[in-house]
Amino acid sequence: MIADIGFALSGIGFFLLTLLLLTVRKAGLAKHLLLLASLVTMVWSFSHVSFFFGTITHTHYLRMDIIKQIVWIVFLLGCVKDNFTSLTQVLLRPFSLIMLAPSLLSFALPFIYPNQISWLYLLQTIIALQILVLLELIFRQAGENRWEYKPLILFVGATNLLEFVSYANATMVGHIDPPYIAAKGFVYAALVPLLVLAIRRIKHWGVDIFVSREVVLHSSLIMVAGAYLFIMALAGYAVKYFGGEWGSTVQIVLVVLSLVLLASLFLSNSFRIKIKVFITKHFFANQFDYRIEWVKLTQALQSSEEGISGVYDSALKGLINAIKYESGILVKTSNQRFTPVAYTHDNRLSSSDIKLLQTLSDYFAEKNWIIDIEELRYKPFIYEGLKVNHALLNQCEFKLVLPIFQNGALWGMAILKDADNSPNLNWEVRDYLTAVVAQVSSFVFHYEASKEVAENAQFAAFNRMSAFVLHDLKNVMAQIDLILCNAEQHKHNPEFIDDTFETLEHTKARMTKMLRQLTEKKEIKEQRDSLCLASSIINHVVDSKCSTMSPIPEVNLIEELQIVIDEEKFSNVMYHLIDNAQQATRDDGFVVIEIDKSLNNKHLIIKVIDNGEGMSESFIHNRLFKPFDTTKGNAGMGIGAYDAKNFIEKAGGQLEVFSEVGVGTTFTLTLPVE
Repeated sequence: MIADIGFALSGIGFFLLTLLLLTVRKAGLAKHLLLLASLVTMVWSFSHVSFFFGTITHTHYLRMDIIKQIVWIVFLLGCVKDNFTSLTQVLLRPFSLIMLAPSLLSFALPFIYPNQISWLYLLQTIIALQILVLLELIFRQAGENRWEYKPLILFVGATNLLEFVSYANATMVGHIDPPYIAAKGFVYAALVPLLVLAIRRIKHWGVDIFVSREVVLHSSLIMVAGAYLFIMALAGYAVKYFGGEWGSTVQIVLVVLSLVLLASLFLSNSFRIKIKVFITKHFFANQFDYRIEWVKLTQALQSSEEGISGVYDSALKGLINAIKYESGILVKTSNQRFTPVAYTHDNRLSSSDIKLLQTLSDYFAEKNWIIDIEELRYKPFIYEGLKVNHALLNQCEFKLVLPIFQNGALWGMAILKDADNSPNLNWEVRDYLTAVVAQVSSFVFHYEASKEVAENAQFAAFNRMSAFVLHDLKNVMAQIDLILCNAEQHKHNPEFIDDTFETLEHTKARMTKMLRQLTEKKEIKEQRDSLCLASSIINHVVDSKCSTMSPIPEVNLIEELQIVIDEEKFSNVMYHLIDNAQQATRDDGFVVIEIDKSLNNKHLIIKVIDNGEGMSESFIHNRLFKPFDTTKGNAGMGIGAYDAKNFIEKAGGQLEVFSEVGVGTTFTLTLPVE
């Protein structure tokens, strides 16, 4: 009864697989042979269920086993090469005839010598061994596609290992132990998913079976858990009622399944790598003295030459010396363009190198992984998802490609060429290089950011200087406008003509200075401080620039002390403050400039008072002295008040503002006498 359950489960599994294969529309030899093998295995499984066919005779059991093995051998012979197009191509090869000879002999032997059962056991043992040897041949010839064939190797290998053990034991004792027979159905049923996985992986078979990842993720856990509980419940029930027979069968089934699991682990490349890394990490000494290496790297980066090109050179040399490589190139990427920014020993990128880098840059978009060109050439399965033309790899003279990322995006790559004493790229070298690349890239990005900041500062200084030049130009235009406004009325007045020429000469000097500032891209700082009276400068500003606009300013001199200041700059500041006061005040209002000294005779106090519109406190604190913020639209630059405050403070003074909306404004300038 236990054997019936196992063979029934196996028959159901291969029945479902047969239906799945029948739904595939693509025609091909591999699909037809696989369909035949699945169909025969299904018939083999159901033929051993005594519930359908009564007591299974020994002759029937052996004959069905031989037929099943013949079909699977034909299928495996069709897998030796992927260019077979017909069954005759598979069967007429000498190698195929040699492999099929024992199977055909075992099928014919019962008809020739009916009582030679021991010879049948021996032939079946040889057939199972043949299949295992054939599997090794297929696995070796798979080359880069070994990962695809692993599930098929596990399925056929595990089932035929069971066949080999059971028939080898039968050859010695003269009969097949019932536990081996009972275990076969369970083993075949349990390993059907491996065959499905092989069909899914091996693309050239032309059998395209789709398995949803979500189904695998969510459903498989529930199904496995449910199947496990169901099997354990059946096992407990069977142990209770069937005792010893079930115990031997369970042992064989569990041993075979555990061997399959163990084999799958050791055939897994990732598992072997993890074991190797674990042993190397915990049982071997480190390859590098990281304190010494880190100091050497830091010193190499600190000794960089001036300029960004020197920084790139130092970064490349730091990477090369970190693992004692021979030479290399530092490449910066932008829009699939690769620009070498540093190189050693006159290395250059060939056209094939650029094509290879384009492929690798696409891979780096998915994974930040150091690539060993030699390893990629001979073990491409390690770099899953990376498809590269091997002709490009064969032409490549470099050893390592190190990706460099900035804010999650690929900045560039370091391409290194190894020397004779270069270390092998194991887990420790990879981790070490990852840390070195992070340090070097941080060094490069810091200098690039510094360079960008310096350039931005130069542009900001130039823009600032240009703004002040334009502001001065605006004042010059005001003087020219004043001349033009009075020219018609006073053009015959000799004094007006003299004043006009004097003003034009002064204007020319100022414009020459402004042009020099723009040409030399820097502010010309001429020390032109002199001892002067503020009242004379203010009176000149009022008479020459502010007398044509209402209300006309009134200068109220209370008491005065001489000050040391740049007369031209002070004149511009006073003109700006007085002009703004006039613009903010109605024609019937007043603008008063009050000049007085402080009580301790150490400061001169100048007040510009008006009864104009006034300003709010928030405007004074947040906008009045903010550069390029103006309330005059395109008519103003927004730097007059800022320039005035900056000039007064540099002169050692202070500029204060008191204002009330609808009442007026008072600017108070406090200037040191000494």
